[in-house]
Amino acid sequence: MGNCGGLWGELCIFASEFTLIKEVHMRFLGNIEAKIDAKGRAFLPAIFRKTLLADGEEHIILRKDVFQPCLVLYPESVWNEQTDALRQRLNRWNKQHQQVFRQFVSEVEILTLDGNGRFLIPKRYQRMADIVQDIKFVGMGDTIEIWSTTKAEEHQMQPEAFGAALEELMKEEASDEK
Repeated sequence: MGNCGGLWGELCIFASEFTLIKEVHMRFLGNIEAKIDAKGRAFLPAIFRKTLLADGEEHIILRKDVFQPCLVLYPESVWNEQTDALRQRLNRWNKQHQQVFRQFVSEVEILTLDGNGRFLIPKRYQRMADIVQDIKFVGMGDTIEIWSTTKAEEHQMQPEAFGAALEELMKEEASDEK
């Protein structure tokens, strides 16, 4: 931190402390089964709502996952960070890069929870994720996945395969640290 000068010195100290507080990221953990109603509305689980409210998030962004047959809810701040990071990696003057960015940011819905904590999953998104009625919310750290209950079970790793994959990843991590 540079010298801010007399009266403003305290403000600079406060600003740097505030920046540290701002870097704390929300964490969505666990999985919760739920149902959507006939209109396609779902209640965001209370534990996830509390995390959003504690972080002052007003909007959530809904997008089909790039790799899996599920939907992803991004808190608006997380969405903004991810789109900024993607934009920085892409060249605006490269046709394919522009197509990738356009497709990534245009296939979203900006949602606001109603007073009861519900949000609408549009029909096209229900079709994309094979959602009929039973859903599973899965906390993924800074995002929340929404799965059709049957699809969620199909895409889980068997315990032995999961253990082996985690072991392999952690070996790579340990060798990278050396």
